Amino acid sequence: MMKSMRKMTVLAGLVAGFAFAQTGAIEGVVKGPDGNPLAGAWIRIERTDIKGEYLCDSKKKGDFFHAGLPLGTYNVQLYTGAKKVKGKLEGGELVDQVKGVRTRLGDPTAVNFDLFERASRQAAVQKAAETGTVTAEVARDMSPEQKEALEKAMKERSASMAKNKDLNDAFNGGMEALKAQDFATGITQFTKASTMDPKQHVIWAQLAESYSGMARSQKGEEADASLVKTYESFQKAIELKPDDASYINNYALALARGKKFAESQQELEKAATLDPTNGGKYFYNLGALLTNANQTEAAGTAFKRAIESDPNYADAQYQYGIYLTGKAQTKPDGSLVFPPGTAEAFQKYVELKPDGAFSESAKGMLQAMGQKVETTFSNPKKPSGAKPPAAAPKKK
Repeated sequence: MMKSMRKMTVLAGLVAGFAFAQTGAIEGVVKGPDGNPLAGAWIRIERTDIKGEYLCDSKKKGDFFHAGLPLGTYNVQLYTGAKKVKGKLEGGELVDQVKGVRTRLGDPTAVNFDLFERASRQAAVQKAAETGTVTAEVARDMSPEQKEALEKAMKERSASMAKNKDLNDAFNGGMEALKAQDFATGITQFTKASTMDPKQHVIWAQLAESYSGMARSQKGEEADASLVKTYESFQKAIELKPDDASYINNYALALARGKKFAESQQELEKAATLDPTNGGKYFYNLGALLTNANQTEAAGTAFKRAIESDPNYADAQYQYGIYLTGKAQTKPDGSLVFPPGTAEAFQKYVELKPDGAFSESAKGMLQAMGQKVETTFSNPKKPSGAKPPAAAPKKK
């Protein structure tokens, strides 16, 4: 009995020794992005032939070591910023890995991580992809995966360059057509450009201008259809760049041409809020457009808003004065009574633009008002306390 037990003990020892001998180890050094040893990084050793996971961290000199690994195939992964919680890694970033590492009997299998060298290789690969030139040194150091990625990047770059050339040609062709007021060609070219790159707000804005120009040369249903395309294109440009007040202003003017005056006013309010410095210009442009469309009252409101936004907008002052003269009332003696603010508007224009295009007209209105009209404007040449001239006799 004792002899049998001794045999079993020896056999168990041999089995244990044999099992212990079937393990290997992995060791290496981790260098950081600065080229110096990196301590505190975690190495995750994941067995791929059967399920298994082992962890170790890099020490002061960047070295790490894990023994007792069953013989097999592993992926060795490097994590930075991770924490070990209950035997598992949490958080952090996987910054590098080596796949297909096989453990062996005897000496440990070496797996090193050099983040500085890796970054240099990646930069070289990126430069090769951007320039289309791959040096022999870069090609030699590249893994099959990197070569595949580089080939893909270079193909994409080549396709992108061809696309960009076609895109630039289409856009530039559209701009030339728009400059020559060839709106049909402009629409064709900008539509082509928008198909190639629908995320370029400037393309949609110029397409809108082309449709707007086309609408001005058309009538009836054709003009209405072009205006609808104008609105849609401006809306896409504004969606892509909502902080561009000039797009909103031009959209508002297009709405006014389509007699959508309430909507136009709302859009101009947005433009003026985004760009208060140019608020006077936005409302003045609307007033001019409304005047040409014989929308007198709406135009007057627009000129007034322009003055409120910028009291020193001279042309808005003059046009508001003209609007107010149209509201003058005739007295029984044939003289006219102008609404409050009429003379002030003309006077402000003369002060701001004494040699402006409307200067003589504004001065003429002021002189006429000073002779015949009840107004708050005072003629500096008239003696104090002088009686107003007699009213002109009524025509029979």
